[in-house]
Amino acid sequence: MATAATADPGVLTLDTIRAAHDRIRDAVVRTPTLYSRTLSQLAGADVWLKFDNLQFTASFKERGALNTLLQLGDNAKARGVIAASAGNHAQGVAYHGARLGIPVTIVMPKHTPTIKVQQTEGHGATVVLKGERFDDAQAHAYELAAERELTFVHPFDDPDIAAGQGTAAIEMLEDAPEIDTLAVPIGGGGLISGMGTAAKAINPEIRVIGCEAELYPSAYARFKGVEMVCEGDTLAEGIAVKEPGKFTIGVIRQIVDDIVLVSERELERAVALLLQIEKTVVEGAGSAGLAAVLAHPEVFRGRKIGLILAGGNIDTRLLANVLLRDLARSGRLARLRVQLKDVPGALFNLARVFDEEQVNIIEVYHHRVFTTLPARGLITDVECETRGPGHLERLMRALKAAGYEAQPVELA
Repeated sequence: MATAATADPGVLTLDTIRAAHDRIRDAVVRTPTLYSRTLSQLAGADVWLKFDNLQFTASFKERGALNTLLQLGDNAKARGVIAASAGNHAQGVAYHGARLGIPVTIVMPKHTPTIKVQQTEGHGATVVLKGERFDDAQAHAYELAAERELTFVHPFDDPDIAAGQGTAAIEMLEDAPEIDTLAVPIGGGGLISGMGTAAKAINPEIRVIGCEAELYPSAYARFKGVEMVCEGDTLAEGIAVKEPGKFTIGVIRQIVDDIVLVSERELERAVALLLQIEKTVVEGAGSAGLAAVLAHPEVFRGRKIGLILAGGNIDTRLLANVLLRDLARSGRLARLRVQLKDVPGALFNLARVFDEEQVNIIEVYHHRVFTTLPARGLITDVECETRGPGHLERLMRALKAAGYEAQPVELA
């Protein structure tokens, strides 16, 4: 097996990706590629979605993990494998390792959420918690691999991993050969290396666009030859990588046409749209392609675009927060800050305006002490539900006509 540090990009070819597809096809889901009429209208382009969030572990990562495990020798299988991951790679390796009877050890940072630890252990893996950061966990995994003679399965920087991920492009282009542009999330680069290599070999005219989180522009910086900071709390934690792979960046330079960045707000919108329109749950990293298509219309308008929904493992509380924030940004939820006099009937009279405008009040918060108003004044925040921006605007006009000073509390 080629090592990530020494592998030539030439070891990843359409032939190796087709071989990977033949190897794994009976053990992974051949997820559907479907045309989205509504997203096409929003994007001003033709949009196809490949639902790889429907894999058993809800992520494309199974493809590369299984392709790598199947190529191990008998001795390596008996000794076992090790990986460092707090996310989808861990579950992909653990699940298919258990299926194949290969012992799996996964090293995770100490503060990995309990649910991720439990899910990985649920697939039969031994979980080791080590270090404060992912880099610490990965370093420890390399140490354990050497001590115990385990095979290290890298999450992205390996041609066998990339070949497995590239099988998604083979399926997508078989199902929708008219696609002329791929928009692919980039973290470490394994997915775009594999998909881009396959796509360019099948159709040399196809455009391959990488989509990366604005807070972690590591591949973008290397691709553009600039220095950029990679840090922050991103919704797309699955592609929050500070340094792309040595092998994968070589492939990216050969086959990727451009890389674009997407903000946290754009990622949130993409997650919400996929749930509302396609009725499918996609994590932040997995929605980066759609976020890029909507955020950079000049790049994608008029194209026939293939998007891979790369994963669906998002915390339910985080998903709820994203959906509520999207409702607020669209004007269907609002928080209005209203100045009142602290006298009997003040709140009743205010609520009457909401009733007249048929706006549902969800929560009311009074602020009597921590305000800059005189002692007989108070600030009231009213959370309310409207039918949309026009309805909210009518409410604001009615409040002003009734003599109230009301200001919307804006989201970041």
